Amino acid sequence: MSDSIEGLVINTLVFNKDYTRQVLPHLKAEYFEQFNNRVLFEELSEYMIKYDQLPSKEALLIESENRTDLNESQYQEIKTAIDCLNEEPHESKWLVDTTEKWCRDRAIYIALLESIQIADGDSDSSMSRDAIPSILSNALGVSFDNSVGHDYFESADDRFAFYHRREDKIPFDLEFFNRITKGGLPNKTLNVALAGTGVGKSLFMCHCAASNLSLGKNVLYITMEMAEEKIAERIDANLLNVDCRQLEKLPKIMFDNKIEKLQQKTQGRLIVKEYPTASAHVGHFKALLQELAIKKSFIPDIIYIDYLNICASSRYKGAIVNSYTYVKAIAEELRGLAVEADLPIISATQTTRAGYGNSDVDLTDTSESFGLPATADFMFALISSEDLEAENKIMVKQLKNRYNDPTANKRFALGIDRNKMRLYDCKDQSDIVDANQTKEQVEAGNILAILPETKTSFKDFKV
Repeated sequence: MSDSIEGLVINTLVFNKDYTRQVLPHLKAEYFEQFNNRVLFEELSEYMIKYDQLPSKEALLIESENRTDLNESQYQEIKTAIDCLNEEPHESKWLVDTTEKWCRDRAIYIALLESIQIADGDSDSSMSRDAIPSILSNALGVSFDNSVGHDYFESADDRFAFYHRREDKIPFDLEFFNRITKGGLPNKTLNVALAGTGVGKSLFMCHCAASNLSLGKNVLYITMEMAEEKIAERIDANLLNVDCRQLEKLPKIMFDNKIEKLQQKTQGRLIVKEYPTASAHVGHFKALLQELAIKKSFIPDIIYIDYLNICASSRYKGAIVNSYTYVKAIAEELRGLAVEADLPIISATQTTRAGYGNSDVDLTDTSESFGLPATADFMFALISSEDLEAENKIMVKQLKNRYNDPTANKRFALGIDRNKMRLYDCKDQSDIVDANQTKEQVEAGNILAILPETKTSFKDFKV
């Protein structure tokens, strides 16, 4: 991986002036493990300092030829490396973030080696062991952040623009979800569905992933519960409008035609990645994002993780901490990933045993950890019953909402087609209204109908 990133850094330095101006002050020749890359970096850096321009491939070749510290074999290798340089488009923010992480990783590695040598007395440095904490601290502090903070008066224009900006969101294709989130899911957020086994956690995520793809978004679906092929099968049923049970009977030519038509309608891409249960954590997900960006030029707009409770933590071993600490850590790590990758993450969690049969699910019914709801930006329960199943419906109850007032549209129904792995809006919400909702709220569009306080329609719920 390091070699791939190293080559990407050099290649981008040669062709992307904005990137070079931003990252060059933070790069050091010692970060480059490959001799060829180290030489090219030195020549490019000197050229930029002297001429304030990017060197051409010809200029790099001439400057390398004029070096006196290269033998003929080394020069020929560098010449080959220069010939292989070519301009490749990559998302700029990802490039900078990836380069920053690579620099920090290399700085830490070099600092560790130096510290070991000092401790063993093998270092040529005159520094004593007392310098080791400082060496490690400097490496850990490697950052591209040059900001010194927000100047209240000088940054007033920036602040005004921030207040009036249109926030980027990933919209739903479901009216009520768009209504309660004010148009969709913002970046840098963790969103969690609470449900019991078989109620519809994976169905919900597969439906939303299919919807995102149809809207031209890049979608990464990480599964630790079902095989990649089973997730893809569900999305096929949704997008191709074919019953899951009939997919295997669909003729190849018809299947290919449907896929081709679908591909023509969207610019989005979908990647489904499977990990063994409880084996992968945020560290694995970050590595996956890097691999996808480098090998497939794929930068996701949204990530689905199926599901949170069967992830691993990058900080703790499950066997040595209690479940509260462990699940809370996973939630915090996933939200950190959402912030770092600048996108929304959707995941799910199980109910407690008490919550499984509860007709009025609450945050306390979250399995294993109340720290999860405290970390999530948006959390909702998926609730089913025999009556709802008979009507091909599922109930949604808001549990936590940082985007909007959670008391508006506290509960609402969605239509569900389990054969085609689809959800759809229900016009009739007359049986899904909280007793504390008023007629004014109904008329304002918060809900579509009102239920008398004495009426109860939901018994023997499963979540």
